[in-house]
Amino acid sequence: MKQRIYLDTSVFGGYFDAEFELWTKILFDKIIKGEIRMLYSQMTEIELENAPQQVKDLLSKIPEENTEFLLITQDANNLADKYLLENVVGKTSRPDCLHIAIATLNNADLSASWNFKHIVNKTRIRGYNGVNYMLGHKILEIRTPREILEI
Repeated sequence: MKQRIYLDTSVFGGYFDAEFELWTKILFDKIIKGEIRMLYSQMTEIELENAPQQVKDLLSKIPEENTEFLLITQDANNLADKYLLENVVGKTSRPDCLHIAIATLNNADLSASWNFKHIVNKTRIRGYNGVNYMLGHKILEIRTPREILEI
């Protein structure tokens, strides 16, 4: 069974960033070939509205059958608010909380991000998963594309 990996907006931007492009392009190649199922959300689309055109266009290169589009639901909003209430991150990081909530509630196998400040760091990962555990949700693996591909 294919891995279902949620990509936040930073991964799309990483495709065109010299520091992150190697691993991001390998990940996108695997998605395009159908080896990995890409999950992305309404939150991603909202954030991509302000992105450079080449970043926006990247989404159109991925075959629809290799993707799942996920909506921002009331449950996702509630879970994101719980992350904030538990001080996993500050209030200005609510979009990051929504990414994690959507990935969690849709049972993603992994969540990929290049956001080291608010998502991919041990303290934040423990915080998000502490809330998930407390509420009876699945523990979400949160990794960079490089970590995912090296596993």
